[in-house]
Amino acid sequence: MIEIKVPTVGESINEVSLAKWLKKDGQWVERDEVLAEIESEKATFEINAEQSGLLKILVAEGDTLGIGDIVCSIDDKATRPADVPKAVTEEKPSKKVEQVVKQDVKASPVAAAIIADKKVDAKAIAPSGTGGKILKQDVLEALSTPGRKAGTVLFGRGERKEKMTQLRKTVSRRLVEAKNTTAMLTTFNEVDMSHVMEIRSQYKDKFKEVHGVGLGFMSFFTKACAFALQEWPAVNAYLNNEEIVYHDFCDISIAVSAPKGLVVPIIRNAESLSMSEVEKKVVELATKARDNKLTLEEMQGGTFTITNGGVFGSLMSTPIINIPQSAILGMHKIEDRAVVLKGQVVVRPMMYLALSYDHRIIDGRESVGFLVRVKELLENPAQLLFGKDPVKSLLEL
Repeated sequence: MIEIKVPTVGESINEVSLAKWLKKDGQWVERDEVLAEIESEKATFEINAEQSGLLKILVAEGDTLGIGDIVCSIDDKATRPADVPKAVTEEKPSKKVEQVVKQDVKASPVAAAIIADKKVDAKAIAPSGTGGKILKQDVLEALSTPGRKAGTVLFGRGERKEKMTQLRKTVSRRLVEAKNTTAMLTTFNEVDMSHVMEIRSQYKDKFKEVHGVGLGFMSFFTKACAFALQEWPAVNAYLNNEEIVYHDFCDISIAVSAPKGLVVPIIRNAESLSMSEVEKKVVELATKARDNKLTLEEMQGGTFTITNGGVFGSLMSTPIINIPQSAILGMHKIEDRAVVLKGQVVVRPMMYLALSYDHRIIDGRESVGFLVRVKELLENPAQLLFGKDPVKSLLEL
């Protein structure tokens, strides 16, 4: 009998919670198969089977565990069940199944005809047929009650409770701590994204062909912030007791919405990276966050944070500082607005920027100066090459 224990997941972490069992009690498991997910206050980790055998689960989902606690055992002396093959091969789905998966819709012929004729969103229909098939009555019911979420009960008053995950507890604690322990203030500005959007439109195909990654907005903002942080070092600093710690490097945290909650992985030495290197790092970190594969090292530290609420449609917000950092930049939705340029009213793709900062370290002059510098760099992307106006650099001004 082999005992599976909670592994050490970090020097400062003493307890975790059992987030989810991926195998059932009494089930046969293979060596190295993932048995469960455990969650610390900072990340999610996997527990693997050390040997093949019958699984005996000893703790329930949601239980709080200490490092070294036994979560399950594996009877490695048990006989493999006859219905469990030694090697599992993945069969290719038939063309018929592939077609169903591709369309993501299974409906009877009559139901399919009504859906096509009435242009009904199939995802808004609650199927009642065998295997999740949409029947004629399902479509008619959806048409008779437009705007109601599929499967909901009319005038229903149901509610449910869920235990907060360790990650959500940590996020909650840190947000309240940030509000209570910093002198937080937010300053706003707006940026004309015309030039950045023109560059992306002109070079995105070539950029992807050469570098193998898309050209997004995050690389422009990361480079702009890296230059501005070096010009306004207080924005890149943090308070440690009665000392202000300044950084000669820019470790920029990017806020990412993961399945378990908000995480902020870090782009290390962003000031030294090229545009393509930034984009590749953003994709890598976002993918790991989505798959709950981020390591503690990838989330610890950071000198400044960028968060993009615009991807969810936010027009303006006041982001909360990611302590112990002293400032966070909020990106928002790009929206065509009427602006005045040289006495003429023109339409430009504009984005509001918000900088929340700790007034104990950063003064108004520094916060506004930083945000204005970011605006200048984004509206004149040529300056992102080395942080200066090319003409002024040529004239040594």
